[in-house]
Amino acid sequence: MNEPQVQEKPNTSYDPGYFNPLFLAEDRHFWFRSRNKVIAGCLREVIDSLPADYRMLEVGCGTGNVLRMLEKICDDGNVVGMDLFAEGLQFARKRVTCSLVQGDLNDPPFQQIFNIVGMFDVLEHMEQDVAVLKNLGQVLCKHGVIVVTVPAHQTLFSYFDEASHHFRRYEIDQLSSVLSKAGYQVEYISYYMALTFPVVWLVRKLSPLVTGRNQMNRQQKKEELVHDMSVNELRIVPVVNEVMAWLLGWEAWFVSHQIRIPFGTSLIAIARKID
Repeated sequence: MNEPQVQEKPNTSYDPGYFNPLFLAEDRHFWFRSRNKVIAGCLREVIDSLPADYRMLEVGCGTGNVLRMLEKICDDGNVVGMDLFAEGLQFARKRVTCSLVQGDLNDPPFQQIFNIVGMFDVLEHMEQDVAVLKNLGQVLCKHGVIVVTVPAHQTLFSYFDEASHHFRRYEIDQLSSVLSKAGYQVEYISYYMALTFPVVWLVRKLSPLVTGRNQMNRQQKKEELVHDMSVNELRIVPVVNEVMAWLLGWEAWFVSHQIRIPFGTSLIAIARKID
């Protein structure tokens, strides 16, 4: 397959400049490692119920960190990765061997029918979230499954969400409602990243003070400061990183048994297309 060309029209759903720092951090950073375990735990039961040669699509696959894990656990199926940005797909090609497609969530470029669609920390980038989920329903087979992760709690919205071009963070009832309006029946939904909640709350709540001080001193433009603070969150703190990875690793067991975790900074949901 030919590598996709970089799109000419600018898009505000994501800043491709973050692909490189993400690619450098994802393999080691506890947050990405823990999310992969949670997603894998959610998917295994769904995958076990599917026929051989099932098809899975990950939309917004970015640098391929989750996609590489999907290739490993979906060994009886066919995995396809899709992203709007060719820059992200160029990084993904370094990690995976599956098909990669440049495409827009608002008009998925597929006639194939998929058994599963994965959408991992992508929906919050979409202004019209219900419409996007409806569009994805068109590429799902009858009773097909969508697995979604999103950031949780609008009260935690901060510089990081600004830099990431998020429209919102979700409450559990809100995500359930959005999926229902788009034509899906939610089978499981839970918070995760529970242990990060107090730290994220503290850092994000203090960030306006940091931003204000720097603006007053005119040391940096707001955009530069937001970028620097966001990239700093990808920094690997050796001992802390490994401790957090171990502690958060236990969440995958709860999710794999579809036990709800009562709080956290992220949400995961499994929903089935209603035909």
